Amino acid sequence: MSISYKIPFYAKVSAMFLCAFFIVFTFYLGQQILLPVIFATLIAILLNPVVDFLISRKMGKIFSILLVVVMALVVVIAILYMVSSQITMLKETLPQLKDKFTITRINVVDWLANNFNVSISSINEWINKSENEAVKNFSIEDKLTAAVQLMVEVVLLPVYVFLILYYKTLLLDFILKLFRSQHHPAVTEVLMSTKRIIQSYLVGLFIEMVIVATLNSAGLFLLNIDYALILGITGAIINVIPYIGGIVAIALPMIIAFVTKDSITSTILVFLVYILIQFIDNHYLIPRIVASRVRINALVAIIVVLVGNAVCGVAGMFLSIPITAIAKVIFDHITPLKPWGFLLGNTVPTASRFAFIQRKRKSTLL
Repeated sequence: MSISYKIPFYAKVSAMFLCAFFIVFTFYLGQQILLPVIFATLIAILLNPVVDFLISRKMGKIFSILLVVVMALVVVIAILYMVSSQITMLKETLPQLKDKFTITRINVVDWLANNFNVSISSINEWINKSENEAVKNFSIEDKLTAAVQLMVEVVLLPVYVFLILYYKTLLLDFILKLFRSQHHPAVTEVLMSTKRIIQSYLVGLFIEMVIVATLNSAGLFLLNIDYALILGITGAIINVIPYIGGIVAIALPMIIAFVTKDSITSTILVFLVYILIQFIDNHYLIPRIVASRVRINALVAIIVVLVGNAVCGVAGMFLSIPITAIAKVIFDHITPLKPWGFLLGNTVPTASRFAFIQRKRKSTLL
């Protein structure tokens, strides 16, 4: 005699949250290993159509993959060289910037002392104390360890990309073997949807970044702000971080304008230009170029970005959106998890569906 047992809803929810906690905790503990692999997987998915095109042209598999990886490296190195040349120019003017910061600091301290009835000595003492604490917390050993770790990850990243592209069929076949044959069509659909989402999202993100970098640099050039190119590109890269990057990207050019220009007008104009660019980006570029690829609602996006930052820092903030989009695809194809996929999506039901709640409330009050 077979006995069927139905798992209560609260037990299912508890199991899901427990599973999510262990996944996030695993990411936190193993981020130095997992993050390069995840980034390499995303890059491999992005480069895969080019590899398939070269293979279809009767080029060898190894040669095609190697050629695409080398071409991607050349593009990245060219961008880094252009940015580094601008950074070199910035380093040459550091003494002038330091003098300007010193003058600005003196003016700010005088303004605070005159307007808030605070002695200049107490303000300077607080500033010096803060600087000493910052220097004390700065560990050269930790920074060197982080730099070495970053170099290792940068070296391993193209190797991971090459190997993932080379063993693509092995990895896909392994995923299929994890499920019964009757589930293979659904698993294949999930894999295809995941590939389309990642490819379109990354391409859209790159196009948006190029447009924002162009607008940033052009605006700063028109305002005659120093280091316009590097500030424009840096702002566009930071802007990739959803919802938060755009706010952070405004700060650096405003500081440079405040330090290098004699008038506060330039700082205000930089702020207004960046606000205009953010308006264009949020209302025209992101909805049409990026958000149309990843249908995640804004509330969930902000939450997962903050969780990604708490778990893995800036890299986690960048990965949070595509990982959430992949989770939504999986949830949408598993019947018990479809409500969670609906929760992550941006389809908002009409208020008329819940009019009965208002009617019931009114009847209760009467």
